[in-house]
Amino acid sequence: MSLKSGAPTFGMPEPVLSNYVFGQLARRLKLPFRCGGSLTASKIADAQAAYESADSMHATALAGANFVLHAAGWLEGGLCTGFEKLVMDADRLGAYQLLLAGLNVDDNALARDAYGEVEPAGHFLGCRHTMANYRTAFYDSTLSDSENVESWEERGSKDMQTRAFKRWNSLLESYQAPSIDPATDDALQDYVERRRRELPDAWC
Repeated sequence: MSLKSGAPTFGMPEPVLSNYVFGQLARRLKLPFRCGGSLTASKIADAQAAYESADSMHATALAGANFVLHAAGWLEGGLCTGFEKLVMDADRLGAYQLLLAGLNVDDNALARDAYGEVEPAGHFLGCRHTMANYRTAFYDSTLSDSENVESWEERGSKDMQTRAFKRWNSLLESYQAPSIDPATDDALQDYVERRRRELPDAWC
């Protein structure tokens, strides 16, 4: 927290350092480690949010957290959630999943067969190994602009936040609620309504 104001701070270098320290202590004491995720003090999904969230989540991942809370969508120190930020963070979490899986060193990953096919001073772009792996060799970001043949300008010069807005709206439009037994659903709805009547409104 800020000692000047008493307000909690997010996205600062001190919490990043503490993540590593707490991770080491947890391993030494053989305790499970819960840690924050994509934390930021920014009020919108801007460059500040990206930098602070990346620092926070990277430290969380590499510190070996067993349980991560607030991994996506966090804005303004946790006072609100941004749908664009949620989608952008979720996209990065896919990249972290790949990172934490470690480096694959099997024969295919190291392209062992390609070295027998390509002559010295040749290139690997057209060899059989490249053609067999190029579609799946790298992380497939749902928000990336790097996969498109058209230029960025030809596609409307849309920034990442605009693409994320389109993505979350598309996800909502295509959402299908999981099936639930009607009797269970009715019982849950009844419980919620009863508790609303029984409990005072804490926000008045």
